[in-house]
Amino acid sequence: MMLNQSSPALNNRWKVLIADDEFIIREGIRESVDWEKLRLQVVAEAEDGEEALELAVYHQIDILLVDLNMPIMNGIELMKHVREELPDCKIVIITGHDEFTYAQTAIRLQVKDYILKPANPTQLEKVLCQVRDELEEEASQQQHLQTASRQISKSYPLLRERFCQEWMEGSMTEEEIVEQLAFLQLPVAAPSLLGMIRLRESAAPQPLMKESERQLYLFAIENIAGELLASYPKVIFRDPFGVIVVLLWSFSADADFHQIESSVRTYLKVAVDIHLTEGEDDITSMPAVYRKCKSAVLKETAISPLVRRAKQYMLEHFGDCTLTLESMAQQLQSSPVYLSRMIKQELDTSFNSYLTQIRIRRASQLLNGTDLTIADISRQVGYETQHYFSTAFKRTTGTSPLQYRKGGAAQNE
Repeated sequence: MMLNQSSPALNNRWKVLIADDEFIIREGIRESVDWEKLRLQVVAEAEDGEEALELAVYHQIDILLVDLNMPIMNGIELMKHVREELPDCKIVIITGHDEFTYAQTAIRLQVKDYILKPANPTQLEKVLCQVRDELEEEASQQQHLQTASRQISKSYPLLRERFCQEWMEGSMTEEEIVEQLAFLQLPVAAPSLLGMIRLRESAAPQPLMKESERQLYLFAIENIAGELLASYPKVIFRDPFGVIVVLLWSFSADADFHQIESSVRTYLKVAVDIHLTEGEDDITSMPAVYRKCKSAVLKETAISPLVRRAKQYMLEHFGDCTLTLESMAQQLQSSPVYLSRMIKQELDTSFNSYLTQIRIRRASQLLNGTDLTIADISRQVGYETQHYFSTAFKRTTGTSPLQYRKGGAAQNE
């Protein structure tokens, strides 16, 4: 029978259930112990195993005093079920046999002790004290672990940054990288994209920027990047040279990353050089991707403001099938002839070729990372018809969009 239900008042005391088919035994145990003095509370009693299991789970008991011989479900079966449902519950057996023949089962079920009927009050109190002390020690340990876990959680951003810095240096083994990614709750895979943002100091309001100002701008740029990329799994950190590095576990972040440059220019009135590089499948190859991206972002400094704006414009508007050199030149307040010549000179490619590269790269990401139809992808990347898109894709990659999606990409890398 149930004595009372769980209540907040019992939360400071350990909950005990007495399971024995003999009322006199249950009463003897209940009356022979000063439960309050031991910081224990008998929350329920049961006369058969089935009822005991139901009450044990209902009350989430901490200590089970159990008879081996009970109707419906015997003590051994009850203990097995309790161990499954309440793995931290402490079990003490009540037995009428001087020689306990269930020793192996008891050991397997992690029984704390056994008491002979009729229960000796002194022995019972001694056993209960030991069990209570063990519960309190475990609770204290769990509390320390929870406190440490909360502190680690608060430190995750800093720990992730430090790990990624070491990762990009190339000094970690594959096992170490996998272990750290899992611990820091990051995808256990190589990032899809690696981006860099470099503050162009010559474009700052003053010719020479003080270090305090530089740090302030970098912090503000990181905030803008974090807001634009808020919906993607990522880590944003600075390398030893003050370049902001962004690791992104999503190809879909491409377009939002390229908005960083214009947003920084609009809100902070400073210029940044940005570059985005695709990752590698092998997590140990990321340092090489980092170096490749670093080299590319440093080269951005040599590009004229007009061509930089043209690159940015194409990255932001490649999905517009009406985009032409003439329409872009008009937006940038330049002549098409002059703009075309500057693009060719500084990017070593034509407007059409550069735009096609952007569109096909984005299409490849969508083919690999989404279930969108080829017709939908062709529209998203700026092609009026699927046929025109497929022709351009095959000319650029050597395989059709359908073959690429089925695995042809691996053969053409």
